[in-house]
Amino acid sequence: MSISTPQALAAFEPQAGARREPLGRLSRTRNGPVLAFAALVAALSLLPMGFVGWIAYQTGWDAAFHLVVRVRVAELLWNTALLELCVLPPAIVVALATAWLTQRTNLPFAPFWSWLAVAPLAIPAFVQSYAWTTVAPSFHGLPAAALISVLAYSPFLYLPIAAQIRRLDPAQEDAAASMGLGPWQVFFRVVLPQLRLGISGGALLVALHLLSEYGLYALIRFDTFTTAIMDQFQSAYNAAAANMLGGVLVLACVGLIGLDVILRGQERYARIGSGAARIAARRDLGAFKWPALAGLTLLGVLAIGVPCGMILRWLAVGGGAVWTAGVFSALGETMLLSLAGALLTTVAAAPMAWISVRSPGRTQRILEACHYYVGSLPGVVVGLALVWITVQVALPLYQTMFTVMVAYALLFLPRAMAGLRPSLAQAPVELEQAAMALGRTPFQAVSSVTLRLAAPGAAASIVLVSLGAATELTATLMLAPNGVRTLATAFWSLTGEIDYAAAAPYAAMMIIASLPLTIILHAQSRRIAGR
Repeated sequence: MSISTPQALAAFEPQAGARREPLGRLSRTRNGPVLAFAALVAALSLLPMGFVGWIAYQTGWDAAFHLVVRVRVAELLWNTALLELCVLPPAIVVALATAWLTQRTNLPFAPFWSWLAVAPLAIPAFVQSYAWTTVAPSFHGLPAAALISVLAYSPFLYLPIAAQIRRLDPAQEDAAASMGLGPWQVFFRVVLPQLRLGISGGALLVALHLLSEYGLYALIRFDTFTTAIMDQFQSAYNAAAANMLGGVLVLACVGLIGLDVILRGQERYARIGSGAARIAARRDLGAFKWPALAGLTLLGVLAIGVPCGMILRWLAVGGGAVWTAGVFSALGETMLLSLAGALLTTVAAAPMAWISVRSPGRTQRILEACHYYVGSLPGVVVGLALVWITVQVALPLYQTMFTVMVAYALLFLPRAMAGLRPSLAQAPVELEQAAMALGRTPFQAVSSVTLRLAAPGAAASIVLVSLGAATELTATLMLAPNGVRTLATAFWSLTGEIDYAAAAPYAAMMIIASLPLTIILHAQSRRIAGR
């Protein structure tokens, strides 16, 4: 039986004088099992943090103190601080300049340059490092780490900044100009403060990636906490030392999140006033047009041309012999693992997305914070936690496909939430109530109405998670069963053997598989901005 929406809603309206139960109370009465499932997922997401605390307790506070307060940890902290300081300011400048040029000026072929600014996301950071190591083998240490990080991670800043620029109301800039402020004064005093949220959010994402990245810094021989932990794990497996380094890394992540909360402040950014914000007129670049084009071309060559050119070069050197059956086997295993992990992650995130939309409240906010925090943790910390838990508590699960998928689910819960929440929010609960008023059970109403409306968001979540899982390296290296080779792990193994020609097909397949992600992110950012 088909349901006509207006007629169904009219049929569900209570008669005059009838008592109408509040929507929130009505939703909560049916959300008990869903809330319990969301609470279970939240508890699982707390395992990495609990693992760090438990290992510190088992190690003993004196031993833990000596493992943390030592010269090696100080060196890693110094390297991390230098890396953050050398990457974030130039990345912000590059992303801000690119966003302003593509969104607010008469730059020729602006849509093309806008997409090109996002395209480096299709190239995994460790593939960028592989390409630059090929171009300049002696290029290593902090300078190499800073340059490659800026090229690889600037798109994470460009996307939110560009989306926010598109939504700015130019009336405020006009008012400032009418008061005698010059163009640069208007930009720094009016425009830049309004971009604070986009810059802060993007900078946090980049800063967390700098903490969690392994392959990029291992190839160029720059020591970070993640490379040190992986060295401990893969060589001597000094569990106590590796776990304590993981604890410091978790504290660094929490510190960055707290700093982001402080920097965002409490300012209000919404437009107040009648009417709709008009679209800003594009400014004439004049004599700056050619320097702008030259700068964007240089950025594209460094971020995209170098890695793609080096991959093509190595493919040409290797010839047809490098396209072995192992490449397609790794592609198949990557697709299997990433798709299975994406399905598990989407199912795990669905109850929390449902609760956050249908029954918001204090409990929902706490559970939702647990779902989001775990996505900020490096894969190496999640991997360490699952290695310890499976070895100590559930040995049959050690190095199994199931454990790898659990790691993916924990790491990519926020990605799944990002796709599910908006789609569920666009499915009115009144449609379910109308379906139930026409005789359908709650399950039938949800499956026939809400799930159909939320299907595009669920599909987007599956795509985003599977593409992230396809290039995940550290947790896969630590947890995958013996003999399992994904594109990322096979590529890493071959680069470790300095067989760059054989590694090139794996890098090419990762880029091809990641291209849809850049298209989705670019289109989604424009859709969010409403332009």
